[in-house]
Amino acid sequence: MDNIFSYQSSEVDWCEINFQHSELVAEFYNTISNVTFFIIGPIMMYLMHPYAQKCSLIVQLPWVLFMLVGLFSVYFHMTLSFMGQMLDELAILWLLATCYCLWFPRCYFPAFLKNDRSYFTYMILIISILVTFLAFLKPTINAYALNCVAVHICYFVRLEYKKKHTQVNHLIKICVMWWSLALSIWICDRLFCTFWQQLNFTYLHSFWHIFISFMVPYIVSVLVFLEGRYERQDNCMEIHYWPLDEWTVGLPYVILKDKRVNNGGKNY
Repeated sequence: MDNIFSYQSSEVDWCEINFQHSELVAEFYNTISNVTFFIIGPIMMYLMHPYAQKCSLIVQLPWVLFMLVGLFSVYFHMTLSFMGQMLDELAILWLLATCYCLWFPRCYFPAFLKNDRSYFTYMILIISILVTFLAFLKPTINAYALNCVAVHICYFVRLEYKKKHTQVNHLIKICVMWWSLALSIWICDRLFCTFWQQLNFTYLHSFWHIFISFMVPYIVSVLVFLEGRYERQDNCMEIHYWPLDEWTVGLPYVILKDKRVNNGGKNY
């Protein structure tokens, strides 16, 4: 059991030179770059608080898991341990599972679930628990599971983009931009490490952390907005951006407002 907690017990090792800046931290820049998770997480919890008050405080759970992803990523890159790798990957899996359970639109549910969110939630939880156990038996299964989720999200987002809803399409465009940057950097770090070592620039994976942490609020806002659009006909959704609505790449958040506003006896 001690072996899975020991330094460098994971088979995964990124391009950054190990223990270059500290005897306790294997990958220094890959470790500290997770700071964005601890900055963006609390900000998003604050921005989404009015929405949570009108729905349920459970909608703040994804941001708790988001910060756990950052915490476990810190642990993994600091130690390069097998347990750190598992915690990092499984935290991402459960963050995605939680977002699916809370906000994935019913119109995209498999037909056999009959648009019942409770059945959908049970299905997602069972799959997530199964993948969690399989991840420890066969660690490579987690990477495939996460990639399958990513492919499904791309398919779902593409369908929504075709519907040409202005606010959603802007979110999707920025989300795709962050994801493309993050994925390109991840691939370059994994496949062309020798080249970056020759340039003495082995810190690409740290930018993956930064870009992916900025991408998550966009995909969450897409899910929240679409869930409200399809399932909350008595309310209207507004997308805003922090710190200013005019900022093209600010942090997006959703406000839930009543459609019927009494103004001088008139309802709108």
